[in-house]
Amino acid sequence: METQQPAQAAKPTGKQQKKKDAAPKEKKPAAHVFTVECPEATAPSLSQIVAVMAPDSEVKFAVGPACKLSCAGSPDVTGTDMEVAQAICKLAGMAPHDQALLDKIAALNLAAAEDAAIQELNTLLQGKKYLGGDAACLSDAAAFNALNAAATFDVKKCGKAASNVARWFQQAKHAPALKKVPLKKEKPATAADSNKGLAGTKGAYTLKGVKPGDVVVTRFPPEPSGFLHIGHIKAALLNEYFARHYNGTLLLRFDDTNPAKEKTEYVESIVQDLKTVGIVADKVSYTSDYFPQLLATADKMVRDGLAYVDDSPREVMKEERMNGIESKGRSRTVEENLALWEEMKQGSERGQKCVLRAKTDMSNPNKVMRDPALYRCVPNAAHWRTGTQYKCYPLYDFSIPIVDSAEGVTHALRSSEYHDRNELYDWVPATLKLRAPVIEDFSRLNFAYVLLSKRNLKWFVEKGLVDGWHDPRFPTVQGLMRRGLTVEAMREFVLAQGSSKSLNLMQMDKLWAINKKIIDPIVPRYTAVGAEPAPRSLHVTDGPEQATHKEVPRHKKNPSLGMKLMTFARDLYIEQLDASQLKAGDEVTLMDWGNVIIDDAPTDTTKPVTCHLHLSGSVKDTVKLTWTVQSDVVPVELVEYDHLITVPKLDDKMSEHFEDYVNKKSKVSTAAVGDANMRVLNRGDRVQLERRGYFICDVPLSPTSSKVIMVLIPEGVASNPFHKIHLKWQ
Repeated sequence: METQQPAQAAKPTGKQQKKKDAAPKEKKPAAHVFTVECPEATAPSLSQIVAVMAPDSEVKFAVGPACKLSCAGSPDVTGTDMEVAQAICKLAGMAPHDQALLDKIAALNLAAAEDAAIQELNTLLQGKKYLGGDAACLSDAAAFNALNAAATFDVKKCGKAASNVARWFQQAKHAPALKKVPLKKEKPATAADSNKGLAGTKGAYTLKGVKPGDVVVTRFPPEPSGFLHIGHIKAALLNEYFARHYNGTLLLRFDDTNPAKEKTEYVESIVQDLKTVGIVADKVSYTSDYFPQLLATADKMVRDGLAYVDDSPREVMKEERMNGIESKGRSRTVEENLALWEEMKQGSERGQKCVLRAKTDMSNPNKVMRDPALYRCVPNAAHWRTGTQYKCYPLYDFSIPIVDSAEGVTHALRSSEYHDRNELYDWVPATLKLRAPVIEDFSRLNFAYVLLSKRNLKWFVEKGLVDGWHDPRFPTVQGLMRRGLTVEAMREFVLAQGSSKSLNLMQMDKLWAINKKIIDPIVPRYTAVGAEPAPRSLHVTDGPEQATHKEVPRHKKNPSLGMKLMTFARDLYIEQLDASQLKAGDEVTLMDWGNVIIDDAPTDTTKPVTCHLHLSGSVKDTVKLTWTVQSDVVPVELVEYDHLITVPKLDDKMSEHFEDYVNKKSKVSTAAVGDANMRVLNRGDRVQLERRGYFICDVPLSPTSSKVIMVLIPEGVASNPFHKIHLKWQ
């Protein structure tokens, strides 16, 4: 092949030479010098906001567990990144800001770019040039910085419903006060950018009642009865975030109070999944560690008349609670209750018909508080840690506040599904005169077309409709990562939701869009051509008689990924879809080779298309074709996955018969031939197959596998013509 001589460097113009020879201007000293210690992920957000509002100041950053500001002649300030930014602005003599407005912007959590938040911002901008009026203020900086960093925000798609936001965002790009904020389109994303997902939003992440110097202890209490899914990871990441943000302690406590469902393998998988996403607890404990204390507490409640044993049938008990009717067991004497309680602890036939209930108020409008159950019998299941020592076990609502108090938890993060049960959480320590942790609510993740119910997911596993809990169609950590999701994308997406209490049905496309942003700059490019029923032959009449080779970059924009070897020959494979659209005389481009002119394009798909080289032709406006040489290909299977259910959301009625809404064709495969470089792929390697999308290697070539199996990674956008499944997001 011909090679071009490198062009000679152009001589500098007179203007360029003068600029080169000119002495550098003396740097103006900073008006103020600040030292900020903060978590590494917080620094980009904080530095951008400070650059906006205090441009004449110098800020020196150091990595630390919490945000702390130091400035000569002023007391140190410790708090959130936004509080530190505000303190810098104040010390730098900037104009006072509207704290209420700033708090409102922080609470919107604009980095998630949810429609409700955009609409609220649109309302705030009604009749205003900026949030601050005629000039940009700190609130504008925070809002602009958050949207600018949001992977899923596109100002061009704002439409009439968010016209104020579109106008404001476009003019904010050029506002003097905001000109130092780097726009996300100025440079391609890098893997390091994944750490900036919370830019501009972490100021909204605060815990109630925490003052500088306070000790913060959070806990993640999973039940070891299944594998972690992305909803669990949100809870885990929020607990970890607050523990690290306040330089506190993160507890991992296994809530092992249901021996019939718990297994050691689930405990091990939970620990491994948390480690995979970068969460390592400061302490690991088990609710079963506290079984003796919980039993003693229940004993005392019975003796003190705070609890009673109820042997009513389950349906009767349920109906009485719904209607506020007191159970007949409520009037038993303490002695009678103690006797029945002993039957429960022994797991006797009589005891198995009973539950221990708190004596509260059956007229409480919150039905959760109508004599809730505290203990139930599980006599025939061996506990994975304590064996058959216990015959009855505490319920979550009883054990969790007691153990939280005992382990020093200061803030109990609970998803919104527990909101009605918060009153019971507070009642237990108040009644037992224990220290009560502060409750912090956050919204549960709900996705369209995604099942998060452990019961429903287990049904798929038991029916053999999926490969197991690590199936790529599952929202489990292992399933999502097997489908190509990165840890960075998972963390960025989950933390960008923050402690928002919004219960909107979310779309998984936002998660996959973030993932694409992260992997695009760092995955190599290879080629695979469809082989169903067979790839189409392309004969290059003047191609090299003997195969020739050339080293080219694995990624044209990322030389750090190294080189790959390309083979050039006369006989190639191209896509049948591409061949069907060719006709004699067409000039097309063979990617990474050059132009060819089609000589003959038979309609018979078993006959080869013929062409000749035209390497001097322009590639600007030609159709681009992917290809592989026939003499050196790798058998490949391309796997695509669809949603497991056919409706965006299962309501209560649907959930009773959810199998009626199961997608009967949620997995399809395509046979293909890949270029020789795919021989060296390992399990878990992510690549881009040119014109087909991003894939992750599920099964590499090995003595037990004669083909490479690649799983399509969703991109959060419409599928291309080569895909068999077109994912619906809503």
